[in-house]
Amino acid sequence: MNNNNIYCPVYRKEYFEGFSIGLDPYKKVKTKDTEAFISGFTSGRLEYETLNGLVLQGIPQRIISIKILEDFLLAGMLGLNIDADNYSSHQLNIIVKWYQSGIEKYEPQQSTYLFEILEENGIKIN
Repeated sequence: MNNNNIYCPVYRKEYFEGFSIGLDPYKKVKTKDTEAFISGFTSGRLEYETLNGLVLQGIPQRIISIKILEDFLLAGMLGLNIDADNYSSHQLNIIVKWYQSGIEKYEPQQSTYLFEILEENGIKIN
């Protein structure tokens, strides 16, 4: 890939189109033979398979993304329990790493302050 291409709006648009399709194992791939689309699709599929396992091995019941992993990290930081049902063993290995990283940053006093603020605003945390 020519790094100068990323500054081209057309290239960037096609790259992100390919990336989003690569992230979604259910989407039908309409082949585009552009370098940008192929590069984006490859990057998106690599991210998907890194987090969820190979598509060839089946699509898990629940799909994880970086956003979902950030939620597990935050849950660890706040000392919250997590729902780990219906994730594959591959996914659980990744989730545990993110959650554990959050636990290592857990500060009970900050969590108490946060819970108090949330409750003042009518938000209950179980």
